[in-house]
Amino acid sequence: MTTPASNSVADSSDIKRPSEFYDSDSLFKKRIKTGEESENQVNTAKASNANSSAREGFFEIEADAAEDKGSRHTMEDAWVVLHDAAFNFPGILRCAHFAIYDGHGGRLAADYAQKHLNENVLSAGLPRELLDVKSAKKAILNGFRKTDEALLLESAAGGWQDGATAVCVWILDQTAGGSVSTNGRLQGRLEVSRAFGDRQFKKVGVVAIPDVSSFDLTGRDHFIILGCDGLWGVFGPSDAVAFVHRLLQEGQPVTTISRRLVREAIRERQCKDNCTAIVIVFRQQ
Repeated sequence: MTTPASNSVADSSDIKRPSEFYDSDSLFKKRIKTGEESENQVNTAKASNANSSAREGFFEIEADAAEDKGSRHTMEDAWVVLHDAAFNFPGILRCAHFAIYDGHGGRLAADYAQKHLNENVLSAGLPRELLDVKSAKKAILNGFRKTDEALLLESAAGGWQDGATAVCVWILDQTAGGSVSTNGRLQGRLEVSRAFGDRQFKKVGVVAIPDVSSFDLTGRDHFIILGCDGLWGVFGPSDAVAFVHRLLQEGQPVTTISRRLVREAIRERQCKDNCTAIVIVFRQQ
């Protein structure tokens, strides 16, 4: 059951939002494409309207993310919030993308996936003119494969061996497609069986092939919560849903909701791990 929060609105200004990707700054998009933005600048870019709504279709999308490193020395999560994820790929379908990359052994793999996965999925043929779920799933799988292959080459050249799991959502028109790399344990050491990177474990079973599912958004769908294992270590799924639903009924904006969710996990439920959450809200028009 949901742990009651204080009746007063929690001050969540200390819940940070670095590593932000957003969709409203055309110059930012151009710099990503041309490489004019340094890696550090990309990782710390900010947008004042990162949670602006996409107003196509029968619902609006509002989304925002929050993160806290918990008691860990470093933050190894990276995330993406893109209300308009099409970049320079033409098409008439709304395309939005949201993702959390949970790094382990460092955050180089998480940062790499954050920068390249969506574009690789688009270039692999994510349908933008006529919705085709089969083609969308194929593009997601191929985008994951291409990202992992390129990441492995870069990690070999750079001598780094960390990895990252992922939970991602693409919204095409009124369909949400998601991919999740799940938990497991390998060689008694690695706590995941699927991940980007992890170069030293690829020969003994680690793969970057995700589970992919899709569903049509209806009037009964109000929001989606994406979270890293730090969040789900202290929140059960129904518990998190009840927490977010209560804040929505109170009229809280999505930015406040995402920050209070992470604050609850860290400060009230004593999450010690990195904790990242994205809340995606669907507003009926």
